[in-house]
Order: sequence, then structure tokens, then C-alpha cells
Amino acid sequence: MNQVLSGLASRLFLDAARPLVDSRIAASSRPFDGGEPLRPYPSSRLWSVVHYGVFVPRLPDPYRYVNTMTFIGPTGTEAFDNDELATSDVRGLATVLSSTASNDQHHYAGYDSRTDCDFAADGSILRWGDDLTLTIDGEHVRVAGRYETFEVDLDLQLTDQVSYFVRTPIYQHLSLLAPYTGTIRDSTGSTAVSGLGTFEYARAMGHQAAVSKALPSALKLPVDLFTYQVIELDERSQLLLTDVQARGRTACRLLHVRVLGEETSVYEDVTFEVTAWDRPQTDRWGRTMRVPQTMRWTVRDGASVVFRIDATVDSPLRFGHGRGYVSAYSYDGVFRGAPVAGSGYMEWVDTRSIGSR
Repeated sequence: MNQVLSGLASRLFLDAARPLVDSRIAASSRPFDGGEPLRPYPSSRLWSVVHYGVFVPRLPDPYRYVNTMTFIGPTGTEAFDNDELATSDVRGLATVLSSTASNDQHHYAGYDSRTDCDFAADGSILRWGDDLTLTIDGEHVRVAGRYETFEVDLDLQLTDQVSYFVRTPIYQHLSLLAPYTGTIRDSTGSTAVSGLGTFEYARAMGHQAAVSKALPSALKLPVDLFTYQVIELDERSQLLLTDVQARGRTACRLLHVRVLGEETSVYEDVTFEVTAWDRPQTDRWGRTMRVPQTMRWTVRDGASVVFRIDATVDSPLRFGHGRGYVSAYSYDGVFRGAPVAGSGYMEWVDTRSIGSR
């Protein structure tokens, strides 16, 4: 019955209400005007969840990618909440996931935002314990990660090339194209990295803000399939691929194309397929999840195929993207008539296989 009710609610909002209030497509074709202040709102009962993220998709072996994925506050969604990490008041939970494809370079932890973290009200300095510091100064972002098995330092230069995944009065989620330089340090030494990254910010009003105890599964927003993938085609071109679903209804299925200093565009005729499943993953709390082994993206503009790739997930799956995983994959295919191949970054959550528990 809970699945039926949440399915009806998803259909009502995603099919009827969202198109009337979501301006993501139009806003993704204009330069970013700073309309959403990049603030953490750590004590707010209005903006109850905030996300900062930095994603770098194409690094030399053995790293392949490095991600910095954070939440301040619980999301109130089926796909992303790990309430087991919370203390007495779940609203104070903050999390950090950072990893690469190399060896055991994987950090995922929960923090009490009131005692373990230090978030400047204007978002200029954000600290999750001694593990992660983000410094945001205008168009410049610095990432300093100090984890048990590796360290990350990245300097990103934010552009005004923005892609919105959601832009409604109660939830905004954006990505800014961001060239970067930096280093990864581990037991083998220091590796210099550079390229095109993405800096993300999101804020949302959530119903979890009303109560201190974690919402039961039946009351969480029924986001049950999520994949977000980043491809750096070359030193100037970046692709963002998304497929987000709630009880079979599509919340976001888009391709964003960004060429540094030039194009920022969005395609909506997107198909995503899992062409083969890998063995299920089991997380630290004993929950199992289906994960893809191979997959295919196809993007059309009218009768023309703009983009098509086949991809194989071929790096360790790192837990902590909400209830799901991150990894890297190898791909080959075509983009605007030209052959493409390389390595991409993947986020994956599929709670359809574990129900509402």
C-alpha cells in the first residue's frame, strides 16, 4: 500500500506540478547569475538539506576519478538517507564521501554538524571535522581532503557555465563547469592532476526538518533510482548525464553539454539502459542493491542520434553515495558523429531492489 500511495504522489508531482514550476532547462542556457547563494544553512529549519560536491572524472591510472560528495542535513529521501549514522537528532547529520579507484582510497563518514563541523554562515569556509575543508571565495574553490589512505588538494576556478538538474522554489540543484589543478598524495607519492571538473551546490526544503527522529521509510520521498555520470571528453568538453526516478516516474533524465567558454546546452530526449547486471552489492548494514555491469546511453535531437555510448563498470564500487555507490567505467561510442572513448565517473543508487525497508 505504501508503494501505491507514493507512486500516486510521484505521478501527481512529476507529471503535473513539476513542469509548471521547474525552470531548469531555461536557466541552463543562460550564464549563472549567482541567484542561489552557496550557503550551508546548518541550523535552518527552512533549507533543511544542503549539498556541496566536487567531481573530477578523468584522472590517470590508478586513480581515474576523485569525488567529494557532502550533505549537511538528511535528505528525507529513500535513496540518500543513512539514518544509522545519526545521533539523537537526525537533523544534525552531515556526511562526506570521497574516493578514487585506487586500492583502498575510500572515505565515508557521518558527522554531527553541531559539534564536529564548522560551517561559516556565508559558506566561505566549510569543515567536516579534520577530514575535509572547502574554501569558497567568489569564483575560486579549494578542496583539502585529509583521509586515512590518501590526501586531495584541488583548486577550482568556477565559470558562469551552469547546468541545473532542478530549479523550483523549494529545491535547487546546480553544477558549475570548473577547470582545476591539484594533487593526490598517498603511500606512492604525489601525483599532479588537472582538467575539467564540476562544482555542485544544492539546497532543499524538506519535511524531515519538522522532527528530530528519522522519518520512517514510508514517509520518505520515494526517489528509488538515481544515476549521475560525468564524462570529460577532452580538455574543453564535459558531459553530465542524469536519470532519476520515483516509483517509475522520471524526475530528471538529461544530457548537459558544456564546452569551456562556448556552449552550454541541454538534451531531453535521453534513453538509459542497463544492458547487464553485476552481482549485487551488500552495504555495512546488510542491505543489498543491484548494480550495473554494462549500460548504454542514447541521446537524440529529433531524428538524429547526438550521443551514444556503451559503458562497462570496471573499478571498485565505493559505498556512501547515500545508500548507493560510486565507481568509474570505460566507454566507447559516438558524439555528434565523431568516435569517442575513455573513462567516466558514475554515481548509482537503486533502492527498487531493496524495497522500502
